[in-house]
Amino acid sequence: MADGKQRIVTVNDRMQQGYTYALEAPAGRNFDPGFGPELTPKEMLALGVFGGKYMTDCRAEFPASWFAKAKLAGGKRDPDLNYFGVLSGQPLSVWRAKGWIREEDPRGWFQWYCRYYMGRRLGAEDKRQIGRWRAFARHAGQIRKHCEPGDPSCRPVQRQALLQWAYDSRQM
Repeated sequence: MADGKQRIVTVNDRMQQGYTYALEAPAGRNFDPGFGPELTPKEMLALGVFGGKYMTDCRAEFPASWFAKAKLAGGKRDPDLNYFGVLSGQPLSVWRAKGWIREEDPRGWFQWYCRYYMGRRLGAEDKRQIGRWRAFARHAGQIRKHCEPGDPSCRPVQRQALLQWAYDSRQM
């Protein structure tokens, strides 16, 4: 960090107790050159991602400003909260079975991205997650190939999935 001091974050939420990590980079800066998300976590939450259910019990870990306009569900995930009005994605149990979840980020990719955005750096895990993010770009190619630009009714589930991976699919 600019002053040479690392800020330590301690996490105590429903899925993680006593997990600590250091913020080594300024928030929103010094990303890997191969990682260029089009949306910030704050923008993603305001657009509606994951049916509003992803970040309901871990808000204390992140800036309050991220949640000022966030679309969060009070109970079960709600497709109406998502930008495209559809649910997209697989249950956490599937992610676990496929080996996509690591102990550091039990909620998966978006949790990793939020922490990376805030300045946490994990070396090999960052490379793995950035590789997954880059691979997800194939969905943008499918939308560009099969849809008229800006037609939100074409492939809405795929468009919603792209939003959940920080690709801005609204104008594709």
